[in-house]
Amino acid sequence: MSSKKVLVVFGTRPEAIKMAPLVKELETTSGLTPVVCVTAQHREMLDQVLRFFDIKTQMDLNIMKEGQSLYSLSADLLKGMEKVFQSDRYDLVLVHGDTTTACIGALAAYYAKVPVGHVEAGLRTYDKYAPFPEEMNREWIGRVADMHFAPTPLSAAHLKAENRSAHIYVTGNTGIDAMKWTLKAPFRHPIQTKLRKDSRLILMTMHRRENWGEPMKGVFEAVKCVIRKHPEVEVIYPVHPNPVLKEAVAQELEGHERIHLTGPLDVVDLHHIMQRAYLVLTDSGGIQEEAPSLGKPVLVLRDKTERPEGVTAGTLKCVGTERDSVQSGIEELLTDQEAYRSMAKAQNPFGDGTASRRIVSAIQQFFQSQRG
Repeated sequence: MSSKKVLVVFGTRPEAIKMAPLVKELETTSGLTPVVCVTAQHREMLDQVLRFFDIKTQMDLNIMKEGQSLYSLSADLLKGMEKVFQSDRYDLVLVHGDTTTACIGALAAYYAKVPVGHVEAGLRTYDKYAPFPEEMNREWIGRVADMHFAPTPLSAAHLKAENRSAHIYVTGNTGIDAMKWTLKAPFRHPIQTKLRKDSRLILMTMHRRENWGEPMKGVFEAVKCVIRKHPEVEVIYPVHPNPVLKEAVAQELEGHERIHLTGPLDVVDLHHIMQRAYLVLTDSGGIQEEAPSLGKPVLVLRDKTERPEGVTAGTLKCVGTERDSVQSGIEELLTDQEAYRSMAKAQNPFGDGTASRRIVSAIQQFFQSQRG
C-alpha cells in the first residue's frame, strides 16, 4: 500500500511549537508521509521553532507583510493555499488551533475536497469577539473538520454538543509534548545574567488584539504598582514584534528598573524562563497549558478563557485587564502562600506529553476505516 500524504499547515510560532512534535511523530510512522507547508503568518518567530526542532519545510508561502490586515492576510493565504492544492494531491490536511492560517488552510482543504484534521479542537468561549478573531476561526474549522483532536474531555464535550460526533479523539495537548525537547536544551539567553538570583520573577506575555489600547494600559499600570511595592519582584516581558504593540510597550514600560523587555524569545528560552518564574501573567493560549505543567500559577489577562479546565483545576485564574483586578491577583500570589501553593500544586489538565502519539494512532485508524 502506498504511503498516505499528510499535509501539515501552520504559520505562527505557537502553531509551530505545537505541531513540531506531531511532525516528528509522523516522520517515524510507517505508511504516513508528512508534507510541511508554512504560511509564515509570523516569519522570524516561526523560523526560530523550525530550526530548533529541525523541521524541513516542503512549501513556504511567505505571506507576512508589515501592517497586514485580517482582510489582506486572509486573501493572501487563500491564494497561496490554492497553489498548494493545485501542485499535488493529499490524503489529509492537519491544521492547528484557531489562527487565520488554520482557518484558511481548512477552508482551502474543503474546497479541494481533502479531509481535515483539527489539532486542538473544541476550545470555546462562545463569545465571537473574545478572543477575536480566534473564537470564530476555531468554530469555522470545526464545521469542516473530519477529525477532531480534542485536548481535554471538556473540549470533546463541546464538539459533541455541536453535533460533531464523528471522529472525536481526546488526546491531550501537543504543547506539553514539545516541552520534552525544549527543557533538555541549554538556556543561553543573555537575560539570565541580568536577573537577581533571589528575585521573584514574573513572566508576562500580552499581545491579543482585544487587549490593545486601554486594556493593555491597565495591565501595565498594575505591573508598575507591583514593582514599586515589592522590591524582590522582577518582570520579563517578551514583546511581540507588531509595531502597534512595540510602541505601546515602549511608552509605558521602557526604562523601568526590574522590568526587562526583550524581543520574541525562542521556544527554548521561553520555557526555561517559565521554569524559573514565580508566576505567569498572560493572554496567550499555549502558555495557559504549558506553565501549569511546570507548577507555575497563571493569571489570565482576559475576562474569559477557552481553557476553563485550568480554572476548574485551579491552575488558572482569569483576572481581566482592569488595573485593580490584575494588581490584586498578583499581590495575592506574592503574599498568600496558601493561595500560591493551591495553584502551583494543582494537577495540569492539559496532557501528559503523549498527545502526538495518540493523534497519529487515530490518523492510522481513520485511513484503515476508509479502506474498509
